Amino acid sequence: MEEEEIMWKLDSNSVESATIGRVMSTLLSSRPRKLQEAIFRFGSNPHQTSVSSSDESLWFLNKYVTDAVEKKDSLDQILVPMIESSLKYRGRKHSNQPMIILNWLFQEKLLCKALVTSLATMISRKEDRYIALGWCTLVRELLEVEITMTQPTKNGVSENYYALLEILCACIPRLTVIMCDGSGLQDGSELPTRLSVAAADCFLALTEALTRKTLLSKVPSRNNASNSVVALSRIAENKVEPVTTSSEASNNVELDWLLWDHLDELIVLVQKLVAWNRKSRPLYAKGLEQVLKWLEEIKSHYGNFPDEADKKILKTGVLLLSSCWKHYSRLLHLEDHKISQHYKDLLEQYLSGIQFYTENCTEKRTENGDTTGIETRKFFLNCLSLLLGRFDQQQFDRIMLEYGIEISNALLSQFHSADEDVIEGSFSIFKAAVFKANYSSSQSRSTGTSMMDSVVPSLLDLLNERNVTSKAVVMLVAEYCFINTDGHCLQEILKLLDSPNALQRTNAVDVVRELIRISSDSVHVLSNSMWQDVAKRLLERLADEEPEIRSNTSNLLPMIDPSLIFPSLVHLFYSSDERVCLSASDALIAVLKYHSEKHEVIFMLLDSLSNLTQSLDIPDSSRDKGQGGSMLDFDKVRMLIAEWSKSVKDWKLLIEPLIDKMLAEPSNANIVKFLSHISEHLADNADIVFSRVLLHMKGQELDKSFFARPDSRTCTSNDSDAFTRSLFDRLCPLLIIRLLPLRVFNHLQSRVLYGQCNEVLLHASKNGDIDMNRHDCVATLLMNRAFGKFEFEDVRKLAAELCGRFHPKVLFPIISSQLEHAAESQDILKIKACLFCICTSLVVRGWDPKFCNVLLKVRNSIEKVLLWRSLEGDEVSKAQHGCIDCLALMICAEVQTPESIRNSSTSENIVAGKMCSRSPTLNYVISQLMHGKHEFMSPPKLNSKTYISESSFPLPFRICMANTLISACQKISDIGREPFAQMTLPHLVHSIEVVRDQEIRAACIQVVFSVVYHVKSAVLPFAPDILEVALKSLREGSEKEKMAGAKLMASLMASEDPILECISEGLLEARSLLSVMSSTDPSPDLRQLCKKLLVCLTSP
Repeated sequence: MEEEEIMWKLDSNSVESATIGRVMSTLLSSRPRKLQEAIFRFGSNPHQTSVSSSDESLWFLNKYVTDAVEKKDSLDQILVPMIESSLKYRGRKHSNQPMIILNWLFQEKLLCKALVTSLATMISRKEDRYIALGWCTLVRELLEVEITMTQPTKNGVSENYYALLEILCACIPRLTVIMCDGSGLQDGSELPTRLSVAAADCFLALTEALTRKTLLSKVPSRNNASNSVVALSRIAENKVEPVTTSSEASNNVELDWLLWDHLDELIVLVQKLVAWNRKSRPLYAKGLEQVLKWLEEIKSHYGNFPDEADKKILKTGVLLLSSCWKHYSRLLHLEDHKISQHYKDLLEQYLSGIQFYTENCTEKRTENGDTTGIETRKFFLNCLSLLLGRFDQQQFDRIMLEYGIEISNALLSQFHSADEDVIEGSFSIFKAAVFKANYSSSQSRSTGTSMMDSVVPSLLDLLNERNVTSKAVVMLVAEYCFINTDGHCLQEILKLLDSPNALQRTNAVDVVRELIRISSDSVHVLSNSMWQDVAKRLLERLADEEPEIRSNTSNLLPMIDPSLIFPSLVHLFYSSDERVCLSASDALIAVLKYHSEKHEVIFMLLDSLSNLTQSLDIPDSSRDKGQGGSMLDFDKVRMLIAEWSKSVKDWKLLIEPLIDKMLAEPSNANIVKFLSHISEHLADNADIVFSRVLLHMKGQELDKSFFARPDSRTCTSNDSDAFTRSLFDRLCPLLIIRLLPLRVFNHLQSRVLYGQCNEVLLHASKNGDIDMNRHDCVATLLMNRAFGKFEFEDVRKLAAELCGRFHPKVLFPIISSQLEHAAESQDILKIKACLFCICTSLVVRGWDPKFCNVLLKVRNSIEKVLLWRSLEGDEVSKAQHGCIDCLALMICAEVQTPESIRNSSTSENIVAGKMCSRSPTLNYVISQLMHGKHEFMSPPKLNSKTYISESSFPLPFRICMANTLISACQKISDIGREPFAQMTLPHLVHSIEVVRDQEIRAACIQVVFSVVYHVKSAVLPFAPDILEVALKSLREGSEKEKMAGAKLMASLMASEDPILECISEGLLEARSLLSVMSSTDPSPDLRQLCKKLLVCLTSP
């Protein structure tokens, strides 16, 4: 029996469910009018027995709902069909059957409460997104329902409205969650889903309903707009007066507090609306931001009064929120087609409010800190932003055609306000009114420009001050200048740059800055003529009297096409006006940094410098005197380059184009100087530099017609221009390499520089020439330029200098072989080139004992060249001079080694001269000078008069040795003076005593003179002996010896005080000797010199 009873109940439930389903389908598919008529008849005859008509369906539905309420059963079978119907027929006319049914059921309070409660819990119970979407739609319709009954009957929704709101308010947190979870990111912007939009609109409908008791029963027309203005103003100015009569007033207060309890959710709602509309509807989003700011201020100002004493203040905040939200909420709906039906009334109401409070209220602060009229104007501006911002382009154009001038006039009056929010809100609306939707509509653009043309004079008048208003006007005018194709507005701004009013000039610069920013962010561009005008006027402002304007201008110029400003900017950089020069310098640095990795900008700088130099046409002689020209000019540019180079992050992007420009313009000295200032950065990317240079050098061909004979090096071509071009073309790559610091030549593994070191050595053929076909690295090409038979002298010399920078492991084996073969074949050109390479290496790298054997081979080749016969001024004598300099530098390099300097302080070395053995080249030279042959020099005894034997080496060769020592004196560095004096003077003093040949003795005395003259205080230990040498040569020597001795005496007398004190006793003898010789010596020149020395000795 129990099983049969259960089965009967299940069957009964199934039948009942199927029946209620058919009932709901019948009712929801009925026409609204017939459904209302059936409801009217139901009241007169509620007892029907079948379900074949609307009347019977109503009877069954009423019974079903009544039983379910009594049994506390679920009402979902009633509510779900109505939710589905609302969603299915949303937005259609004559589709409010669910509202008619609910209105009828709500006539009984018990049923109403049960149905609303079940509806409120469903949004949390049901996870179905489709049900949630329909629920939001049904609830919004329920809250906004306006039912017109064809027959007189009670309005169930209206009678139970407050109870309905109280129950549904519990759904606000759930709606907030749905709204937040239902949005996602697309292209960086947050966009809502269909469900989140419905949830937001339902949220708004519910909170708007909480304020409905103060809603105006009818939207005001323009004729009674002043009354609306007064009502709205009391809201915005916190002067809301609660209604205290009737029970309805009590309900109103309760609803106000309900709204206040959900203030946090309101803030979240508006935050989401801002995010969803920021990209698609900027003006609307701006209005939302102001509403959000207002809500947060309400919470901050009124939300912290828990005490009973502060209840009145809190109540004011509650009423203020309710009163203002009733207007804001109706403008925030995402889907609301009704507002377009009465937008004119709202627009006129807001404009009237702005006008009224602008004309009748000042911005004077009251005693409690409020500003009369300000909050009201903010409220109206917010409403205006929300209203206008929600329209599409076509609707907006239509509104602007009708109300554009009126809107602009109302907003212009707000620009005089001192309140930032008022100005910001007015600016946003004004900007949208003129520049809506990026001018996608030609009609909108025409409307906006015509409107703007009418108000431009008024806006320009607002640029006379520096305040919040001027900042807003600056942005507005800049945007109009951007779209104004005829350039009239821009010309007006450029005129202000010349205004005598500094504030106008400052604002005009700000307009230009904003114009540049807008242009950089837009696909539209200003015409080139406009940019030229802007650039010209900005450059003039570099001479402005106001430092702020000069500084702002300098910061603006980098954002303008550099080609429009560089020539004039560089010219101003060299202005005689220090103020202009400094501003131009700042601007140039800013431009270079802004375009730090664009080689085109550097090219513009270099070209401008070259053009400026040519235009000035200053001769070279005046450039060195500081009268202008490239030499002095580029010293000023050095500072710019230093600042610019700090901002470069990737030098690889710049170096190759810069090298190519140098190679393309080989005679441009400015490029060379520029590259010299970034040489360290070139060195860091040396392989790039070498690769470009190598590629260029491989493609060069020398026109041999420039040379009359293979050995003449004399240009016979009449085409001097072609000669000059060819010369610079071959010099240019070498100049680039010369700019690189020495460290780049230390990379022995660099294939582009050295290839394989062993290969470089192997390809030196028997006659000493480098294989002409081995142009696989820079080193072989440089040696080919240095040693080739046909080459310009300047190119050959520079190539030899660069070869001297090679690593000694590469250089010395090759150069010694080249020099040896050149000496055998008497190839003067190659000899000079080899010597220059060696000299350069000794100067830049110093002495390395590891290469002593190689340098011995070099010295032997030099000896051969010095033994050749020569005439003064011929090519052989020039080569011999090179040999002398090379030997002198070898001596200097040996003497300046750390070991020689350390040992120069010992007393043993000072006395005995043992240090000479540590400089093999110096030992060799002194030996050849004294003996005419090379033998190891033992320490001499200074007082010994044993004469030495002399070989048959010719006298000119030995004189070359003396000249080598003189040259070494001239080249020795400060740190090498002392060891050099200690190594040479003992032997020279001794040689003068024992050498028999008068010419050699005179040469030795001349060397001692050079040592005293150049080495200075380092000769102090040997000063008495040197004085004795001078006196003996004057007494006993030949005419040459006497003249050399007199010069040596003069050099000693001109020495420092310690030396004079050391020889003071001997000077008495010198005075008597000079007195005799000044009157008796047969040589007039010597007598004259002695007289001068005597005067020096006898004068006080």
